[in-house]
Amino acid sequence: MADAILVERDGPVVRITLNRPDVGNALDIPMARALMEAVIACDEDDGVRCVLLTGAGRLFCAGGDVAAFSAAGESLPAFLKEITVYVHAAVARLVRMDKPVICAINGAVAGAGIGLALLGDIVIADPRASFTLAYTAIGMSPDGGATWLLPRLVGLRRAQELCLLNRRVKGEEAVGIGLVTRISAEGAVLAEAMAVAQEMARAATSALGATRRLLLEGASAPLEAQLDAESRAISAQARTAEGKEGIAAFLEKRPPNFTGDK
Repeated sequence: MADAILVERDGPVVRITLNRPDVGNALDIPMARALMEAVIACDEDDGVRCVLLTGAGRLFCAGGDVAAFSAAGESLPAFLKEITVYVHAAVARLVRMDKPVICAINGAVAGAGIGLALLGDIVIADPRASFTLAYTAIGMSPDGGATWLLPRLVGLRRAQELCLLNRRVKGEEAVGIGLVTRISAEGAVLAEAMAVAQEMARAATSALGATRRLLLEGASAPLEAQLDAESRAISAQARTAEGKEGIAAFLEKRPPNFTGDK
């Protein structure tokens, strides 16, 4: 049986691929656990400077494995509690790690795939990609961080429409409402995402991590608290090797070397 999660290293970039294409990369418990483990490994590895998340086959992720839901029978509530432990741990770590996250959306996304697809700092989608919440259509409510993420990306009113009516969004509309960063050229989503990931991997990881935290916390912080957080963060960056290198490179009119490579 093929691994449900593929982890491939390209220098400082790790590509994590959802790999159950025969079922649209639908998440079952072993796959969710493997995803969590892969994400934790990336977070703990100082050599990893950027994570790229994508899917195998025609879909990015069809959501939860509804066939596995049915097979769980009367144990479905316990099944859902277990699978969300793993998926939510992966989502939380991807959002909060210092390393930037790039998402390459290779096809349709539904259900639990929404949180994984949209949490990237940069989200690049294939022209054929589409996004559908789909939870209430099977009598379920959202998970995977969708109800936290969507209002921050598209606003509460539009999030209500997407979650309650399960309207499908694709193409330029997804860009226009803030679901994705941009649409790739046809057939080029992975190449474009990898180019961005390599660019991010050459940047100052500590500064990117601080910026990710500030943006995350700023969505709900009072102004004065956010100003204090900004002051503390930029002061802390001044103590880092990357901060010192960036200033020195600017004054010396040369490109900064944040990776330490010769």
